[in-house]
Amino acid sequence: MEISAAGRLEVRITAADVGKRVSVRSLIEHGPSGEKFSDMVGVLTSWDNGVLRITRKSGESVRVAESTLVAGKVVPAAPARRRGPAASYEELARITARGWRPVESERLGEWELRAAAGFTRRANSVLPLGDPGLPLDDALTAVRRWYAARGLPAYVQTATGAEGTQELLCAELERRGWVREVTAELWTGALAPVADLGDDTSGVLLSRDADGTWLARYRRKGVGQAALRVLGGGAPRPGEPSVWFATVPGEEGAEAPAAIGRCVVDGRWAGFAAVEVDPARRREGLATAVMAALAARALEEGASAAWLQVETDNEGARALYGRLGFAPHHAYHHYRAPEETASEGSAAYSSAPVGDGTS
Repeated sequence: MEISAAGRLEVRITAADVGKRVSVRSLIEHGPSGEKFSDMVGVLTSWDNGVLRITRKSGESVRVAESTLVAGKVVPAAPARRRGPAASYEELARITARGWRPVESERLGEWELRAAAGFTRRANSVLPLGDPGLPLDDALTAVRRWYAARGLPAYVQTATGAEGTQELLCAELERRGWVREVTAELWTGALAPVADLGDDTSGVLLSRDADGTWLARYRRKGVGQAALRVLGGGAPRPGEPSVWFATVPGEEGAEAPAAIGRCVVDGRWAGFAAVEVDPARRREGLATAVMAALAARALEEGASAAWLQVETDNEGARALYGRLGFAPHHAYHHYRAPEETASEGSAAYSSAPVGDGTS
């Protein structure tokens, strides 16, 4: 908190600081255990009619009455990372988008509109990196029309919690009635330690294709041609992402493999997704073996850093990735257009396992 030379707490923020990262302390009534103050750090996204709106790293938006402020100050845009590879939000957003390509895309200024017959929100949402070239309301109208023409609900993918993320856009979407449906996190880590954890990866088979055997373990059912194109990322070409699929065969006569995984290599980055294990074979180290085998191949192709995506309530996956040296970089969210109800258009999305990194 900001303390004056006289030792008093001071409020050193104003409405002119909207868009900046701030730290505030406010009075609360009936706090737990008799607490009188609430401390909060986040991006100040509005200050209107005596009410501040602050967006935390997780994307949670909190309202604070100006009359309850005890102290406040502007703080650095993002804390220094203590482990893992350094990367900006924009770099990671572009890398992850290249690793999960839509079937169709179109530019709206610096926004990218993406569609893939409804296979996952990431491949069927707007990636808003920069200026759409139109006032926001006009841009959102164009977005809704584009997706409606394809029989899809309109989604915008945003991010919070790192330097250069989109807390202000999240707040504007919420003001316009867009509904946040999914929140997940992007984690990063060094690649070599993941490869080193594989004591024995001889049983992991690597392939360029998501064949029928691999798909038998993949928990998204009814995978069609659009999904196969997204999964495959297109044929590997110089300068384009390189996609690998890992399979651990099941016992003789098993209908599906014991474990699978996917990795896309793009420059210094390797992205992991769809790491799935037969529930009857868990705690045998199969997920680690799959990731180690994929990491080793990514190292051979020149990568040194890794990323993956995990939903916030998948405690098992978060524990595994933490042991492998990964740490959260930022949160990302999918906002759905307000004219769509929760049930409309939902059939366009195949069922997804929580935390498989393909939301």
